[in-house]
Amino acid sequence: MTDGPYYMLASMDVDPSHESLFHEVYNEEHVPNLARVPGILSIARLRPISFRLAIGGGFREVEVPSGEPAFTAMYTLTGPEVLESEAFGAAVEEGRWPADVRPHTRNRRHVLYAPFDGRK
Repeated sequence: MTDGPYYMLASMDVDPSHESLFHEVYNEEHVPNLARVPGILSIARLRPISFRLAIGGGFREVEVPSGEPAFTAMYTLTGPEVLESEAFGAAVEEGRWPADVRPHTRNRRHVLYAPFDGRK
């Protein structure tokens, strides 16, 4: 194992009737609130797309896996302790996110990735 950074992916679907509110709150409140948390180095919003991959002398069409959440945020962190901090806990409960958005999300997944150099 090597020192950071670590990456946490937060993925989810949102009810179509609340999708515009989801994006508004995520962009204007949730990301700025979390960006102020000590130890969060960057935040990127992502969505899965199908793509074509050159491999084995040919091409392979890669589709978005069935059941994959529609939206993902990738948080670059100094370490896993950031996610347990008081600042992080407060930031995820600020603004309209907890009451107006979170109840309309589903298929939520949180995954933390640690640096790895191939050695034990």
